Amino acid sequence: MIGSLTGVVRALEAPVVLLEVNGVGYEIDTPLSTFCQLKPGQNVTLWTHLVVREDAHLLYGFSDTTDKALFRTLIKVNGVGPKLALSILSSMSSAMMIQAIDMQDVTTLTRIPGVGKKTAERLVIELRDRLQSLSTSGSSDGSSLGTHQFGITSISPVAEAEAALVSLGYKPLEAQKAIGAVKSEFTETADLIRAALKSMMKQ
Repeated sequence: MIGSLTGVVRALEAPVVLLEVNGVGYEIDTPLSTFCQLKPGQNVTLWTHLVVREDAHLLYGFSDTTDKALFRTLIKVNGVGPKLALSILSSMSSAMMIQAIDMQDVTTLTRIPGVGKKTAERLVIELRDRLQSLSTSGSSDGSSLGTHQFGITSISPVAEAEAALVSLGYKPLEAQKAIGAVKSEFTETADLIRAALKSMMKQ
């Protein structure tokens, strides 16, 4: 129903983006790979997927069509809802995800919060054939993430990065530890999130 939205970013509160389109503000849940590329006041197009529930209409947005296509593929897997699909896309790029499925790399998949061994095995079994036709030309390996200061409040980049990881599904202590390990090297929220995620995915 709503395939894309073009407007101005009015606020950012990980992982939610408030996008104003012709005077109407849309709250859009995004993977951190998309969230980290945005800044208040930026004109942007997000490729969206609308989920209609009895109690809510939920919009999910992505910076490129590959992530949107992969999100739609993920939520077709038994036991994988929109929240877990966002967690997966936040933890690894589309190209990395497709590679992990193709190589049946269950170990890497289980490093994603919310993905246990059974879910990882189900992802490999159900997605291997489906992902062969999915192009990765529009995906990002994380190197293009912006280095903008996010948000419209006085929250520090460290606190904002920790909150972003918690929203992704990591435990507060895990988020604090991961951000604490890289905060001496980076000062921007996007860089902190990216470095922390890379570190946790390697553990």
